[in-house]
Amino acid sequence: MTHTGVDVIDFLFYTIYPVIGIFTVEVISRVIKAPKWIKLWSQAAVSIGFGIYYWFILPEPRNFPLTGMVMFALALALIYQGKRAKISPDKSHY
Repeated sequence: MTHTGVDVIDFLFYTIYPVIGIFTVEVISRVIKAPKWIKLWSQAAVSIGFGIYYWFILPEPRNFPLTGMVMFALALALIYQGKRAKISPDKSHY
């Protein structure tokens, strides 16, 4: 992907890292039997962390502002679902 200055392998890793982070939170929350809203808000924190990293911390030719925006949008959705799960846990499917 020469137009972004990022190798294809690096791009795949940048795509896989947030997925690994969110799945890690999922596995840990299932092992410790955490409430759904804590799991969702923890996943939102992971998404915010990756959004900040991709948008602001990566150097200029390699940063991904659109991916950062998507991570922030995912975090907002996870926060909303976490709020719904906290209000009525029996209606949450996550």
